[in-house]
Amino acid sequence: METHKDFEDFKKYFTEYQNKFGLNGWQVYFKYEKIDGSYARIHYSLDDMVATVKLNSHLHKDEKPFNDVKEHAKHEALHLLTARLEYNGSARWVSKAEMDESSEELVNKLGRLID
Repeated sequence: METHKDFEDFKKYFTEYQNKFGLNGWQVYFKYEKIDGSYARIHYSLDDMVATVKLNSHLHKDEKPFNDVKEHAKHEALHLLTARLEYNGSARWVSKAEMDESSEELVNKLGRLID
């Protein structure tokens, strides 16, 4: 189990990136719970402009050396930044899987560019 400090840092960093990216119209909620297969995850509703950002509270010991809450917060904030693009793209002839892949690629590229 990770520490409560990790969660507090994660929320702080996510909020900093949310402000940096101009995503202030979103109501964001945070959860600290077990997530299978991820360090962090975001779920959002464009209709409501509500997002829930989760940080994994149960990492395996072999995952802990790669746990970087600032990077995870940035990554999830970038997903929020691309939310509308992903939604709009998936509403057309492009498959959801192709759109998810494109969004993930963009998020990873932006993640390498943004401090």
